[in-house]
Amino acid sequence: MQYHALSLARHGHSVELLGYLQSRPHGDVLRSENIRLVPVADLRGLRVGPKLFQYVIKVIVQAIQLLYTMLKIDQPSYILLQNPPGLPSIAVAWVACLFWRSKLIIDWHNYGYTIMSLSHGRSHPLVRIAEWYEKLFGRLSDYNLCVTDAMREDLWVNCNIRAVTLYDKPASYFRETPLELQHDLFMKLAKDYEPFKPQDVTESVGGKEERSAFTELDGRTGHVVKTKGRPALLISSTSWTEDEDFSVLLKALEGYEQFINEGVKLPSLVCVITGKGPLKDYYNGLINKLHFKHIQICTPWLEAEDYPLLLGSADLGVCLHKSSSGLDLPMKVVDMFGCCLPVCAIYFECLHELVKHNENGLIFRDSSELTEQLKMLFSGFSTLGGKLHSFRKTLRESKELRWDDSWDQTVLPLLAQSE
Repeated sequence: MQYHALSLARHGHSVELLGYLQSRPHGDVLRSENIRLVPVADLRGLRVGPKLFQYVIKVIVQAIQLLYTMLKIDQPSYILLQNPPGLPSIAVAWVACLFWRSKLIIDWHNYGYTIMSLSHGRSHPLVRIAEWYEKLFGRLSDYNLCVTDAMREDLWVNCNIRAVTLYDKPASYFRETPLELQHDLFMKLAKDYEPFKPQDVTESVGGKEERSAFTELDGRTGHVVKTKGRPALLISSTSWTEDEDFSVLLKALEGYEQFINEGVKLPSLVCVITGKGPLKDYYNGLINKLHFKHIQICTPWLEAEDYPLLLGSADLGVCLHKSSSGLDLPMKVVDMFGCCLPVCAIYFECLHELVKHNENGLIFRDSSELTEQLKMLFSGFSTLGGKLHSFRKTLRESKELRWDDSWDQTVLPLLAQSE
């Protein structure tokens, strides 16, 4: 939604951006004179009574809170919301549109009821109610956007909702990170995270001690160079939810470690998994039980401005997102591609709309297949040959649309026809 807000602001619209302030918005949002942040309090769930009762009460309270907040803002021409989460926000936004005589636009990124089914099961009464609710109130919108052609077709066939496909595209600040900025970022992260610290205490180039695990400052020239024999930097990002099984990556890393122990010439790895969410503590517990000699894992939460810098500094991205509906695409891969970062992504339906196997990345189905892909990609890591460099070259030459251009071509005409 920050991308939408910035695009609207760029065209001179005044934007009131409602949302939780659990994390700091991107600096471009904070600096925009046309965007005003409207915080929504993150309510704690009721701890009394059956879970179903607790959930119902929470939804009711959220609906009242959100409606009160929406009716306090200046009268909008449009209310644009992302789904999921859509319960209760779609219904509340529809009521607010009736009050304000505004147009409702829904940006469909997935179906909320399919995410709910991951923990409750597809036949659970709560899931069935959520599906009915989503389809009913979704039809009451004035305009609809969605992230894949597969979802556009499904919305029409199963929900009688007409939508326009707006593929997620990377913002302009997702790009390859210059070496000097990489060094600054690594030195910053080294203060808090052990894997970013230099792995030995020998003097750096030119005798000046300013090193990270990946870069060092040449004391003679003042230039930054990559550390000789540095580890490969593998990155993944997650919201730590049920639709991403990180045990697949952990098992693949065990296989990679085994290859090195057997004498296969591969670089050591630093694996960075960014994000926060409900299952983070669970997976951190699994990570702490692993005892690697050649692999280090850390799970930081990055500032909004540091995340694209780290993507643009990495050697390989891994995506474990398995769409609960089979109809959405992982935004993290979009951002990685914007940084010309090759990706290994786990298979699900419609992933081919984004990841082209053996062209801009690889698709795997299980941990053993991912292990083999890591071995193949990191063989000859110190040279400029191999698949990893070939994928990066393809991404550099692809020149795909960025978010601003895609938004202007797709959403701007939509707004113009109703004005």
